[in-house]
Amino acid sequence: MNQPKVNGMNPDSESRCEHYHSEVDVVAIKFYCCHKYYACYYCHQELADHSPAKWPKDQQDEYGIICGHCKNELPISRYMNTSECPHCSHRFNERCSNHFPLYFEM
Repeated sequence: MNQPKVNGMNPDSESRCEHYHSEVDVVAIKFYCCHKYYACYYCHQELADHSPAKWPKDQQDEYGIICGHCKNELPISRYMNTSECPHCSHRFNERCSNHFPLYFEM
């Protein structure tokens, strides 16, 4: 299976970028507007040629998250309700939930 490309400002092998690069910053998010993965909202702002669009509430069961640690994709709704990857148990940055309104209709 081909792993989707993670776009961003110098993303490392676990999806950390110039904006977010702590041990727990390992999530890449597929943007609803272009269906491309980006390391973060700011990377999308800097690199995409369009404005971001939020995932509609009724489509948040779609696969739209990559755990940069194990490279598995997971549904948005599952990501929004956990603090670690359900596949490898790597911890996610819990403060990312503060940014959910940037990516997802709440």
